[in-house]
Amino acid sequence: MATIHPVILSGGSGTRLWPVSRALFPKQLLALTSSRTMLQETASRVRDHDQFTDPMVICNAEHRFIVAEQLRQIDVTPSVIILEPEGRNTAPAAALAALRVARDDPNGLVLLLASDHVVSKPDVLREAILTGVAAAEQGELVTFGIRPHRPETGYGHIKVGAVIDGAAGCHAVDSFVEKPDFETAKAYVASGDYLWNASLFLFRASTYLDELKRLAPEIETACRAALEAATSDLGFLRPDPVAFSSAPSISIDYAVMEKTDKAAVVPVDPGWSDVGSWTALWEISEQDEHANALIGDVFTHDVRNALIRAESRQVTAIGVENVIVAETSDAVLVVGMSHAQDVKLAVDALKAAGRPEPTAHALVHRPWGTFEGIDSGPTYQVKRITVKPGGALSLQSHQRRSEHWVVIGGAARVTRGANLQTLETTTLQRNQSIDIPLGWVHRLENACSDTLVIIEVQSGDYLGEDDIERYDDVYGRG
Repeated sequence: MATIHPVILSGGSGTRLWPVSRALFPKQLLALTSSRTMLQETASRVRDHDQFTDPMVICNAEHRFIVAEQLRQIDVTPSVIILEPEGRNTAPAAALAALRVARDDPNGLVLLLASDHVVSKPDVLREAILTGVAAAEQGELVTFGIRPHRPETGYGHIKVGAVIDGAAGCHAVDSFVEKPDFETAKAYVASGDYLWNASLFLFRASTYLDELKRLAPEIETACRAALEAATSDLGFLRPDPVAFSSAPSISIDYAVMEKTDKAAVVPVDPGWSDVGSWTALWEISEQDEHANALIGDVFTHDVRNALIRAESRQVTAIGVENVIVAETSDAVLVVGMSHAQDVKLAVDALKAAGRPEPTAHALVHRPWGTFEGIDSGPTYQVKRITVKPGGALSLQSHQRRSEHWVVIGGAARVTRGANLQTLETTTLQRNQSIDIPLGWVHRLENACSDTLVIIEVQSGDYLGEDDIERYDDVYGRG
């Protein structure tokens, strides 16, 4: 039986779950439904089985260190982490994966998984995947359709065709159907002939590449060139950005599945949700006797049918219903349940206004640790910086600000000098401080086995994160 190569697509931005999910830290990197992040849950579904290899991950370059660290935390070693130079949707991402698998295992099967879906019954999904192997080995492009348990206008649907000979449990796809209106969705459920399209796929790498050459040859050409010219750094694989950008941005459904005569489907009910909105998250969350899903420090009185999530402070709600409240340290969302899909409109408006909230949290993750804004004004900014054991910021300088550091936890190794020729290193303990004058070259490192915590006060006429000239960086950042 062919080997299955899981490929986890982790490129989404999760704007419909703003303000908890943001471009630099989207929903797949968050622990929304369990103690593990959605990426970790996805990776865990395909581990500890002889037929599955270590997963391949395809992600945004901005997320690479977070992705690697989250997999390390659950003892998953990816076969490779491929960094998309830019998001081009799922068809090019699948092409990168198929090309890589075909090179190493000509008969290998690619299992394409979204990193931000919930599957409450992973054993059921694994059984369906193994059921689909027979059809994939016969040259079919297999998708997994979710048995509907309600009328749903938010998903595309798959009409199920005849059983495929020699592949019990696998059906030919009769047709793919766009998102229906409510009455049509009701008829689909009543007929029993339609499944939700969950965009989960299993296929032989060579089959997908052959169909891609036939149906969307520009994608195959661009991705092949991008991989041939790929570079590697710090264990990450970077496809050539010029070649990759020439691939059309299109989903695997539109590019291949809706056009091929090789589409097959396995019906399955694994407790699936794409968590595509706050309402979807409310539906799958644990609820109290009033149908309220309450996360964090929340007090309610006479509240019904609500999802209230508090991350940084106490939230009280009284006398409301059918509402979503999501609180973070720098933003609060209040939206009616029926308007949950409109959150993206607010994110787009904030982006257009040049606001930072759609992109990053107040707590910003870096490969060495985190920093969080505490206070700011026109000419100053105060941050709390944490550096994990072994972590080191880049050797850098700033042309428009000076800095003052106070150690409040752990021990800091500080290198500084007016230029590269005058650098000196000192170690600071808790309650000690140091100045970094304007223009001086400097580096902060954690000098102990505990987390280093400092308070940084920046002062200058410009305080943006782009006022950095890097001379050396252990994480390969320019």
